[in-house]
Amino acid sequence: MTSRTLARASAWFLAACTAVALVPAAPADEPKPAAPNIDVAICLDVSGSMNGLIDSVRAKLWDIVNELGRSNPTPNLRVTLYSYGHTSYDRNKGWVRKESDFTTDLDAIYQKLNGLTIRGGTEYVARVCRDALQEQKWSEDKNALKVIFVAGNEPASQDKEVKLETVAKLAKEMGVVINPIFCGPANHPESADWKEFAQMAGGKFTNIDMNRGATVVSAPQDKELADLSAKLNTTYVAYGKQAEQLKENQKAQDANAGKVAPGAAAQRAESKAGALYRNGHWDLVDKLKEDPKFDIKKVPEDELCTELKKLKPEEREQFVKDKLAEREKIQKQILDLSKQRGDYVREQQKKNPNPAEKAFEDAVKPLLREQAAQKGIKIPE
Repeated sequence: MTSRTLARASAWFLAACTAVALVPAAPADEPKPAAPNIDVAICLDVSGSMNGLIDSVRAKLWDIVNELGRSNPTPNLRVTLYSYGHTSYDRNKGWVRKESDFTTDLDAIYQKLNGLTIRGGTEYVARVCRDALQEQKWSEDKNALKVIFVAGNEPASQDKEVKLETVAKLAKEMGVVINPIFCGPANHPESADWKEFAQMAGGKFTNIDMNRGATVVSAPQDKELADLSAKLNTTYVAYGKQAEQLKENQKAQDANAGKVAPGAAAQRAESKAGALYRNGHWDLVDKLKEDPKFDIKKVPEDELCTELKKLKPEEREQFVKDKLAEREKIQKQILDLSKQRGDYVREQQKKNPNPAEKAFEDAVKPLLREQAAQKGIKIPE
């Protein structure tokens, strides 16, 4: 190579390097924010005359789940359920019963909720809150939203052994907010203890008309949403020792929501199409979504559903992936239809405004939104 050719080559190389240096580097992908953790304990009075409260929670639980599901990113939601005040419960436990440990299995919570019965008794508000604090393994994440909603209609200070002040102090130490919900007029003399408990526990007092909460607006989309919900069930590929039992429970909770009202079944359909409805513990489609490296071929033959047993091991993963594609298509239909339903319901509510008294979800949703915001979790209105 001549000296002149070498010089030209060197010049070209330097120019190319300079040009490359001037091209801005591609921005690194923004790290996705970590999913926030939300722990919710629901404590319900099941003494005499509380049918309205239980019915209202059955009617509105899925609506509340849908509210939380609008958060971005989708939170890690765990729920526990307690009931108190039933005369058949253990006297030594203060007539308090733990219905569930913290779980992401919303069908299990709804099953327990639908199994509650009403029978007059003594209502120990402090005791049920203390048990929820001490018996559950609450999130250790300092940014987690940790709340208790305790609802009833008798004085909150009946318990002579466990004091409201003691429980409020424990809740604050654990970073748990207690929101007392009085089932009656806010100016009722027996609401005074509930208001004081809210102040001591760092939560907010609210009152509801428990009987109004069982009313769910019907909409033209309800029937189609219920049908799509049933169709969605066919995309679940059960596995594990309790697989068939849990799959049947999914259908049973569809039926329970339908018994409450067509609107409640429609709200449940929306929940099932959302990201908070997770069943990876018994459904292979959700399991693969949670863990793409999960090897279906390693699931013992006796823990597979009949559909998968008929297939060769190497065919099973594709079967599950096909079910995922089918599910996503149905979920999109449900979410589109749910949006139409929401628009219709809002229009109806404008024409027929709710009375001044709050229903159960009217009390819970604003508090969740406000207290979540304090933890940096935004729930769109």
